[in-house]
Amino acid sequence: MGTTRSTAQAAADGTAPGGRRAYRACIGSFTTAGGRGITTADVDPESGALTPLHSTDALANPSYLAPASDGRHLYAVSETPDGAAAAFALTPEGPVLRAPAVPVGGADPTHLTLAAGHLVTANYSSGSVSTLPVRADGTLGGPARVLQHQGSGPRADRQEGPHAHAVRPDPSGRWLLGVDLGTDSVRVCALDAASGELTVRGETRLRPGSGPRHLAFHPRGDLACVINELDPMVTLCRWDADRGTLTPLGETRLLPDTRAAAAGAGGDGARAPRPTFPSALVVSPDGRFAWAANRGDDSIAVLSLDACGATAALVTTVPCGGHWPRDLALHPDGRHLYAANERSGDVTWFTLDPETGVPARGGSIAAPAASCVVFVPGGPEAARP
Repeated sequence: MGTTRSTAQAAADGTAPGGRRAYRACIGSFTTAGGRGITTADVDPESGALTPLHSTDALANPSYLAPASDGRHLYAVSETPDGAAAAFALTPEGPVLRAPAVPVGGADPTHLTLAAGHLVTANYSSGSVSTLPVRADGTLGGPARVLQHQGSGPRADRQEGPHAHAVRPDPSGRWLLGVDLGTDSVRVCALDAASGELTVRGETRLRPGSGPRHLAFHPRGDLACVINELDPMVTLCRWDADRGTLTPLGETRLLPDTRAAAAGAGGDGARAPRPTFPSALVVSPDGRFAWAANRGDDSIAVLSLDACGATAALVTTVPCGGHWPRDLALHPDGRHLYAANERSGDVTWFTLDPETGVPARGGSIAAPAASCVVFVPGGPEAARP
């Protein structure tokens, strides 16, 4: 007899029949723009294809999600002027809101992360970062501790004040990095695990008017890639976890030179240029490639990182499969890439060429006002009713 494992055996140990670990996808969206809230989907371990399972609109505008490491809880911001965050239990019947949403003390939280027993949110409109304690049962406590950013940038239309857009723990777990589009800077903070208080230990200034939006770390841990929204560039930075310092090394454009030149000249006759606002960036598990989403251009930029991680080169761009890619997500096994296309209302998946890093489109599912994709352990047997 062969050694092929059954579906039941795979479900029991959390892997797919082919031996790969099983995952579910969770998709966030803007309910005020017709989104379904949070949608869970089965992920085919071989093709990367998504099959929607459940959705809930129990929370307004859960635009960004963060799963707990055990896969049993999911945390979401409520991107609204009043600003809140909430905990969901991931059950066989889908995500279930554990308790009423907790105010974050800031307006329009756009991003969140888990660190040192706290949920941390970046609040865009108020330009602040907030912390909420995570209780032993997975629910959120309060009130929020708020760190207010100060400053502005040269773009009067977008940088009249601080606009915290993302917050990310560093690989060592000692620091939190807050990315602020309004002040063209990244703040390095220490988090007090007992009180939830954030203390700024340093601030790295990036090029004025660049509008940093998100940050991703190289798997080696000593390099960070910052994607800029107001100018389609990625900034590579050296990260020193011992000192808590971030040092810019250089910038790489996220559009081909010919397309960027055409945009400046008013068009090339083949493709009308469109204003481009990069949104998200992910780095491959082996550190050889990075992928960035270009809203407006509606493309995914493929970057090659050198062996030292100190420079990046644009390999190519490919269509994102929809319109306005707000988020990119890399499957944990590194073989598939997902684009949450907000304005076309879909999530598209791609298979990544392991030699070139170039994505090949696999398919898509409808996901109105999609804003992010995250992955949690657990196969279809764990997720279906």
